[in-house]
Amino acid sequence: MIQGRPKIMVVGSSNMDLVVRSPRIPIIGETILGGDFLMVPGGKGANQAVAAAKLGVEAYLAAKLGNDVFGSQSLANFQKVGVNTEYVTQTEDAPSGTALIIVDDNGDNAIVVAPGANQKLSSEDISRTQPNIEMFGAIVSQLEIPITTVEFTAELANKNNIPFILDPAPAPDEKLSEKLLRKVDILTPNETEAEMLTDIRITDEAAARKACGVLLKMGVKIVILTMGSKGFFLADNGKERFVPAMKVDAVDTTAAGDAFTGSLACFIAKGKTVFEAAILANYVAALSVMKRGAQPSMPTQEEVRHFMNRMKPVKKIEDISFTAKKGHEIYHIKL
Repeated sequence: MIQGRPKIMVVGSSNMDLVVRSPRIPIIGETILGGDFLMVPGGKGANQAVAAAKLGVEAYLAAKLGNDVFGSQSLANFQKVGVNTEYVTQTEDAPSGTALIIVDDNGDNAIVVAPGANQKLSSEDISRTQPNIEMFGAIVSQLEIPITTVEFTAELANKNNIPFILDPAPAPDEKLSEKLLRKVDILTPNETEAEMLTDIRITDEAAARKACGVLLKMGVKIVILTMGSKGFFLADNGKERFVPAMKVDAVDTTAAGDAFTGSLACFIAKGKTVFEAAILANYVAALSVMKRGAQPSMPTQEEVRHFMNRMKPVKKIEDISFTAKKGHEIYHIKL
């Protein structure tokens, strides 16, 4: 990575999220009266780029938008939050991606995505990044874009010795190829995605350990299995750790996984070890569920520092370190 401000690239989707609050998720065929309606920028790729940008790295997004009002609004928002859009293009051949989201009173959600222009993001679009590829400290992708584009991105990252992080979301209908998984430095599935990839239902820490073992055997170098309100399980060539989540009052869990993956990439680009980056990302994800919306919920570095001070009041957190205790281990990590 070149000297100066750390940089990452996120290759992925950009959507407009149409969010409805509801007392509960309706069953099939049921109509219920909801509450507030929100229209906010979203999409896993865009969410992760915004999460990283708000934490102080220069986040580049490679994405495809429609040439429509949602596309224009998304571009304006990227400019506002500091996401670099040099590799964002627009097309007349499809509308911007859209997500229909229901959020219940417990903060849980149900989401349906209309991919639109996201499915037009091609390997040729990503090849435009090659002249500057060496400046990135991490490259991230997800599965809301064509799998061929994801595979090209992974190959590009590998050839240039850049950490490649894959968020296998939404959960794939078919298993990912071992050819792709062998190019993944860090895989960040949630419980559902891990089950789809391994056929192992994630019910507890033991099941998480087993699923991570299967993924490592498939060729993934490091697995961080996120387990919602339980925390995350990290497996790295024989080293296994479970770290519990922060106990918070969740308002909207819509983009918690994106907050985790985007901030993980950010902290890796800043020079943290994977484990250090994951612990910090755990705090970012916890803070994100306390606000509504996807990108609006992504916290700034100052908000994260304040949150960590509040959650760990024994030691004041500046630029020095904070402690996360599990058993007899105490981790000292700079933010």
